[in-house]
Amino acid sequence: MARSEANAFTLTPEVRRTSTVVVLGSIMSILDTTIVAVALATLGRDFHVSVTTIQWVATGYLLALAMVIPITGWAVDRFGAKLIWMTSLSLFIIGSSLCGMAWSASSLIVFRVLQGIGGGMLLPVGQSILARAAGPQRMGRVMSIIGVPMVLGPIMGPVIGGLIVSNYSWRWIFYINVPIGIVTLLVSQRWLPKWDTDERFPSAFDTLGFCLLSPGLAALVYSLAEVGTTGSFTSTSVIISFAIGIVLMTGFILHALHIKNPLLELHLFKDRNFTIANLCIFVLGATLFGSMFLLPLYYQIARGQEAWVAGLLMAPQGIGAACIMRWAGNITDRFGPRRIVPFGVLLMAVATIPFAFVTTSTSEALLAVTLFVRGLGLGLSMMPVTAAAYFDLSHAEIPKASTTMNIVRQVGGSVATALFAVVLERQIVANLGPAAAKAGGSAGVISSTVKLPPQVADPVAAAFAHTFWWSVGTIFLAFIPTLFLTDRAPAQAAAHADDEAVDGDAESGPRIAGAMLD
Repeated sequence: MARSEANAFTLTPEVRRTSTVVVLGSIMSILDTTIVAVALATLGRDFHVSVTTIQWVATGYLLALAMVIPITGWAVDRFGAKLIWMTSLSLFIIGSSLCGMAWSASSLIVFRVLQGIGGGMLLPVGQSILARAAGPQRMGRVMSIIGVPMVLGPIMGPVIGGLIVSNYSWRWIFYINVPIGIVTLLVSQRWLPKWDTDERFPSAFDTLGFCLLSPGLAALVYSLAEVGTTGSFTSTSVIISFAIGIVLMTGFILHALHIKNPLLELHLFKDRNFTIANLCIFVLGATLFGSMFLLPLYYQIARGQEAWVAGLLMAPQGIGAACIMRWAGNITDRFGPRRIVPFGVLLMAVATIPFAFVTTSTSEALLAVTLFVRGLGLGLSMMPVTAAAYFDLSHAEIPKASTTMNIVRQVGGSVATALFAVVLERQIVANLGPAAAKAGGSAGVISSTVKLPPQVADPVAAAFAHTFWWSVGTIFLAFIPTLFLTDRAPAQAAAHADDEAVDGDAESGPRIAGAMLD
């Protein structure tokens, strides 16, 4: 028994190779959501277009992600995870190459959409591949592996992008993906599991569901992105796109509840553990991406740092998360997520409080230590929650579950980013008063490329401090659903159910059944 239990927690060479492939592909996709941000001014200048136009280089990529993520589960069921992974990776490589060769702003935007179509599937497909390869006993550990690019990608994007723009042509922001992508494509062919062809669960394509869900999700994401641009929830573009998004997504929900094999399997939410895990994912996604919006701006605007320097100053958070994720995965596999996730969320909240008191002269060393501790809390919470969502699911349900979780995380991040942008915008106006007009309004302050004078920088820093209180509140909100996570580990049932099954390869392990419900 002891030997079989030990083997249940051991990552086999096959799982390690699969994890390597998934991490390589995922980190490229995640990096490209932020790496372009620091180059927008350069791109606008080189192509002689306005900021409003060149912003679509970033927005087009995000909208492509939103459009393609909903079809991932169906595509994996129909064609197999390995084929979809390699097809998506190929599209991403082709899109990256074309972006590097772009001759105009319009061509670059089109090629970024193509790149986003490929990149949008990489993370959910990668999660499906890992979940199936690992089996229930090692779910926490493998999810902690894919969590590393999710945490480090948004942090390293501005650093890498800033260094490239400062020292080389902006085109290398895209070309850098090509050799990495080709290597990943080659090892994918060799290392991804061969049993993938035996785990397809094909169904008819939900055409009406696609016409409702994908445009609806894209409209909703666009409206929330526009909030960050306009600084208002009441602008015409925000209201119209938000209303369209809500109508389409409501139509999809009504449609999906009354057909067999919808594009997004809403019946998964009948599973109590899956529902609670997704509530946690939504709020933790809001916490992560909302803070990733505030922190770089604080360093760049209030303290006058360059984008790549701001990225380096945020690195302690990613390092802290990476240091503890493996251990957190082990604990989740052995004792269940409720033993660890609430503590991680509280640690994140406590470590965020110092940012609610920042000024223009707050010690960067103190902030670095605080971010490291915050990263520890993130590592103890984000991926154990993701692993928990898979505990009670069969292999047939995993692809659509991965799709659902990625949509929930993206919407949560978009909501928080929009909310924090409006709070920050209004607080800057309130704090600056007459000085805001001289600086060109709050939008002028935020888009400024020069170091702000003290009479402007100090009120701006106070505005950031106020907004960080909203981040603290969001994290405490995330604490509530974590208390209802399961306190049983998948291995507790699986290891005692079939000793031989856990002693074999991942694909011979027991199905992730509903026995783990509280």
